[in-house]
Amino acid sequence: MLTGNAHAADPVIDKLLVHKHERRLEVISNGEVIHTYRVALGEQPVGHKQEVGDNRTPEGFYSIDWRHKSPDYNLSMHLDYPNLKDQTSAYERGVDPGGMIMIHGTPIDEEYPEWYFEGLDWTNGCIALTNPEMRELWDLVPDGTLVEIRP
Repeated sequence: MLTGNAHAADPVIDKLLVHKHERRLEVISNGEVIHTYRVALGEQPVGHKQEVGDNRTPEGFYSIDWRHKSPDYNLSMHLDYPNLKDQTSAYERGVDPGGMIMIHGTPIDEEYPEWYFEGLDWTNGCIALTNPEMRELWDLVPDGTLVEIRP
């Protein structure tokens, strides 16, 4: 079931594929890339998220499990990080894996206009798009969509 302003004629989304190295998010329908977005990542973009506060974006398979309109980051869709693998790894190392990994827009802040964030990795581990792109993605992608994040 599609959420937001989606209609029956909208394409069925198979998954979102994030290529961290290229700072690219692809929307895939029927095995084909139908949209591509440039994204910003965590301030420490190399490597898989290990623990709370490391400012890394996770790598692996997740899904969008809920969404909300954020007073700080416009629209946001939550990823179900940490998954069981992340939780087990963190437990074995005795650390908190962190959480609240989102796909979201840019901050709504008069001091820092949206263009300020272009080309920067500035999040705490989330995946960020421009606000117009986030509105488009919000309408296109339903909750439950698979999100694959590759190095």
